[in-house]
Amino acid sequence: MGMQELIESLSPMEKKVIPFLSLSNFDEIVKKSQLDRVSALRALEFLNSKEVIDLKIEKKKVIDLGINGIYYRKKGLPERQLLIICEKEPISLGNAQKQARLSDNEFKAALGALKKKALVDIKNGRIIFTGDKSDIVKKSLEEQFIEILPIEFDALSPEQKFAFDKLKERKDIVIVNENQVVSFVLTKLGQGLIKEDLSSVGNLIEEITSDMVQKESWKGKKFRRYDIISKVPKITGGKRHFVNQSISYGRRVWSEMGFQEMTGSLIQESFWNFDSLFTAQDHPVRELQDTFFLGKERSLPERKIVESTKKAHEHGVDGSLGWQYKWNEKDAEKLVLRTHTTALSSRTLYELSKLPKEKRRGKFFAIGKCFRNETVDWSHGFEFNQTEGIVIDSEADFQHLLGYLKEFFTKMGFPKVRFRPAYFPYTEPSVEIDVYHPEKKRWLELGGAGIFRPEVTIPLLGEWVPVLAWGPGFDRVLMDYYEIKDLRELYKNDIKQLRNTKIWIK
Repeated sequence: MGMQELIESLSPMEKKVIPFLSLSNFDEIVKKSQLDRVSALRALEFLNSKEVIDLKIEKKKVIDLGINGIYYRKKGLPERQLLIICEKEPISLGNAQKQARLSDNEFKAALGALKKKALVDIKNGRIIFTGDKSDIVKKSLEEQFIEILPIEFDALSPEQKFAFDKLKERKDIVIVNENQVVSFVLTKLGQGLIKEDLSSVGNLIEEITSDMVQKESWKGKKFRRYDIISKVPKITGGKRHFVNQSISYGRRVWSEMGFQEMTGSLIQESFWNFDSLFTAQDHPVRELQDTFFLGKERSLPERKIVESTKKAHEHGVDGSLGWQYKWNEKDAEKLVLRTHTTALSSRTLYELSKLPKEKRRGKFFAIGKCFRNETVDWSHGFEFNQTEGIVIDSEADFQHLLGYLKEFFTKMGFPKVRFRPAYFPYTEPSVEIDVYHPEKKRWLELGGAGIFRPEVTIPLLGEWVPVLAWGPGFDRVLMDYYEIKDLRELYKNDIKQLRNTKIWIK
């Protein structure tokens, strides 16, 4: 391409950046051309394809402060706050956490960090300062590190790398971003182009509009030369999120097996989430650290089922002993974000109790979101999907339960299933479900199943009928199928990941 043809092929964006190519600094070009970064980069890519410049785009990892890191740089790391409190005199664990105003996670992390550095010891439930007075003033490697951020990962010294490794284990103190570094050099053609008068070609027509055709205003004017050789950007069509695709596939599998879907609110009374499922009111899962309580209450269903549930807890049913404690109705009224979809199963049994006895039968399933008060990391999240199922049938037995589960997971792509004895408060007998991953050659634990105890079935259904029940985690299946190693990747909505993720087809 000759110089004149090259000039006639330049787009408006390219013309805006060409006067500043001698700067060789991308940020300066963005500023002086008054283009946004995306448009300026696109212009440079066009010029690179025309061999005007030799463009180089590198990705560099940059370590920066997370949300907690910003706060700690201003207020001090939790271990610094705790050290100031316990340096004065021995102090109890509870008072130390209260005075330092640290959350449970912050207090545990701070205490662990100080113990590793031999600055404190714990005796008889009290924290004792064991370091030197100079340690109070001296800043730790971690404190020095967060003060210098942001910094390129490749520029870390050994001491800074050590501090980074310690901080990245803690929640939202440091984050790693991938930044683009744009650089280029002018080619011989480019050096000649920046000396040319680009106004010599005048205003070239970029496109023909319907108005130009009707008025024939295009006649006598010159069109910009178009490049029909260079690659154009790939267009990616929209599609459903792969998690939603998978849930739809799971629904289809259950439906093909003759199951009806159960639906219900994410917010449930503790009665349906715990009490109706024979979970004692002093069970650890009902603690604040395991469950999201909403601070509100809601009235319970009709007295008959409430009294039956109370009796099951206090004295048992059908010859059992129950939990032998005084059941508190107020605890049952507390609202929670459901911790499992089994709350839908208990409600379904209650609705069936309103039908004639001969009609209290059926097969039901659910796939839905549940919530646990967990610390978020690669294997835990505060929300997850669970698949739930019950079969109410006087002829059903334990073999039927195992058969349903094996059939479902075979259709989901895991033909090799095994079952291990387990314990759950509301099923007996109970099993844990494992599926075999042929490529990784290991068993993957998915969740539990069993037959509802009489303490669940009789109060809810009004009679003892075998009820097969299961509630394995669904996200575990998704992580394995999509080869995701970090649970958080399921919902972080990385556009590249979403575009490249395969559709669930078995």
